[in-house]
Amino acid sequence: MFCKPTLLISSYYQKRNNLLTRLQCSVASRPYASNSDSARLNKKQGKSSSLYGRASLLEMKNERIANRARVYEFLRSIGIEPDELDGLELPVTVDVMKERVEFLHTLGLTIEDINNYPLVLGCSVKKNMVPVLDYLGKLGVKRSNLTEFLRRYPQVLHASVVVDLAPVVKYLEGMDIKPNDIPRVLERYPEVLGYKLEGTMSTSVAYLVGIGVARREIGGLLTKYPEILGMRVGRIIKPFVEYLGRLGIPTLAVARLIEKRPHILGFGLADQIKPNVKLLTEFGVREASISSVIAQYPEIIGLDLGLKLPKQLNFLTSLIDLGREDLGKLIEKMPQIVSLSSTAVVKHVDFLKSCGFSEEQVKKMVIGCPQLLALNMDIMKLNFDYFQSKMGRELDELVDFPAFFTYGLESTIRPRHQMVAKKGLKCSLAWLLNCSDAKFEQRMKYDTIDIDEMEDESSFDMNSLIARRNDESDSDYDDEDEDSDEEYL
Repeated sequence: MFCKPTLLISSYYQKRNNLLTRLQCSVASRPYASNSDSARLNKKQGKSSSLYGRASLLEMKNERIANRARVYEFLRSIGIEPDELDGLELPVTVDVMKERVEFLHTLGLTIEDINNYPLVLGCSVKKNMVPVLDYLGKLGVKRSNLTEFLRRYPQVLHASVVVDLAPVVKYLEGMDIKPNDIPRVLERYPEVLGYKLEGTMSTSVAYLVGIGVARREIGGLLTKYPEILGMRVGRIIKPFVEYLGRLGIPTLAVARLIEKRPHILGFGLADQIKPNVKLLTEFGVREASISSVIAQYPEIIGLDLGLKLPKQLNFLTSLIDLGREDLGKLIEKMPQIVSLSSTAVVKHVDFLKSCGFSEEQVKKMVIGCPQLLALNMDIMKLNFDYFQSKMGRELDELVDFPAFFTYGLESTIRPRHQMVAKKGLKCSLAWLLNCSDAKFEQRMKYDTIDIDEMEDESSFDMNSLIARRNDESDSDYDDEDEDSDEEYL
């Protein structure tokens, strides 16, 4: 009777055991199946697996912000304001930025210089700075001038040698600037490296040639004053030329002045030239003579006449009792009088007084020939010694013709005096000297002098400026001081 239940229990336990066995097998095999499924899932999802191997984008962004904050903190610690650097790619670490700052220091740039143009900190030493500096060195830019060069134009450190710098240098050479003068041009005006070839540079040169500046003079003109390459024709050059034209200086004459003194284009029309012209008229220069004054001494329109004219008038008044109208006459005949130093003037006045002339006579002589205040003293002494020892004339004749001191003793005075003395002619100093050699030879054919012929006292002729053209170019650069106060000494 118990056999059947026993069999049922046995059968139940057998089924349970089989179920447990299958369950265990299932559990035992699940990790392998789980890994396989995970691998397949990751393969299907692609990039999602990398999120667990690397920092997230947010973490990377935060790290960059932290690095930049450390770089900014370093810059502030050495006195550099980094506010303008926002948005500029900077070194990731403080060490790299420190190396960059130290390199700029070796170039002579100070913290103040860097603050004036903080964007220079965005230049890589190896990729930007070194190639540019090597190129400038090969061109001939002097190491001693490099610091000032970079202060004026730090943007050059951003430039590409091939794309930006080399084409400008090639253009300058095409303007007949000699290769040896290229570094001098760049040192004087480094900003030229930032101009576009088809822009301001080409139009300014074309305009100057168009008004009459000789093409062969362009190279020398730009070497002396390369700032012209950055001048806009409509705003600067053309208004300058037209204003001088309204004063009475023909365009071709202006072109000649620019050839010899290109820096006059840098004088401000509104704040220098026009006020100076007004001051000249206020101090006795006739309006009709303004053009002649400027043509003789172009620098006068760029001087601080508001300071110079009153000072010179007060000085000459105290020295030889010169008035305002008298000063105007002096300026018309020799505009450089406004720049003569008091030491030179006193020396020449003392010499004339030592010759026996009274103060009133000296005043008359200076008004008649202001060059007396600027002539070479040795030449004046030689001429006066000859006048006294050989010519036997009265001092009054020198008062009437003070220009006697301006003639060469050996080239003019002595030979002409000897010729007149040999013929036994009596003539004034003006008749003897104030004429060309050809005219004097013609006079020597006279048997007597019935009328004391006189040529007009020499004055500046604008036509001579227009007509002047040497066979050889004057474009060779020299280092003469064009603004010298002792031009006639």
